[in-house]
Amino acid sequence: MAEKYKPIAIFDSGFGGLTAVRELRRIDPTADILYLGDTARVPYGVKSADVIRRYADEAVAWLTKQHVAAIIVACGTVSSVALPSLKSSVPILGVVEPAARAAAKATRSGKIGVAATPATIRSGVYAPAIARYNADAEIISRACPLFVPIVESGRTAPNDPVAKVVVADQLSELKAAGADTLLLGCTHYPLLSDAISAYMGSEVTLINSGAEAALALSDLPLPDGGATRGGTLHCFVTDAPEDFNQYSEMFLGDLVPDSVNKIWLV
Repeated sequence: MAEKYKPIAIFDSGFGGLTAVRELRRIDPTADILYLGDTARVPYGVKSADVIRRYADEAVAWLTKQHVAAIIVACGTVSSVALPSLKSSVPILGVVEPAARAAAKATRSGKIGVAATPATIRSGVYAPAIARYNADAEIISRACPLFVPIVESGRTAPNDPVAKVVVADQLSELKAAGADTLLLGCTHYPLLSDAISAYMGSEVTLINSGAEAALALSDLPLPDGGATRGGTLHCFVTDAPEDFNQYSEMFLGDLVPDSVNKIWLV
């Protein structure tokens, strides 16, 4: 890319970060966006911390070479496990802090549920993050490993029998605990928002971690005047681009990428 081209980079382990792309495009229709999905090695959420950090290091190193203005780590697992160790010459933003801040502000009862991947829950990162904004909050965390496969299989409708069973199974503990705010700590999970709301109740506030990160981007000091303003979306994946095309409509809606290319991180 030319030196003057400064897109906002969004990185995810697979397709889920496209929900953050969609939100960023809604917030700023003119920003250029570069998306990287490590689709050859997804899912990250069931892998060890060392492996997650290595994969994230490789992705951020590649993105930094693309002359981006900033990097949003839309992957909840990477944000939870690897963000502090990531090295980048441009501002880098994860989903944990923005989502924690939003959840702490939204709760009325002080009971906040966190639904995320097993690796994110093991990291324990959300409790101290939320406590920085609401020291009295009670955090109830639950790993929801079944959410990603049902999202990617398209079983997301609130009346879908598979979605209803899986959502009830994965979130029963959080519902029984009386959480009035539910932080969706994986960018796949917002596609289940209707099914989750149907089960948890309309009075429960859902926090979309990817959307909160996109909103928080405006707080970053971007170098060289910030991002370019062409409204382009260029996507890169580490496995077959055909798989991206299969899922893009699900995650992006009517937003069509300008290009989808395969790259190698190692």
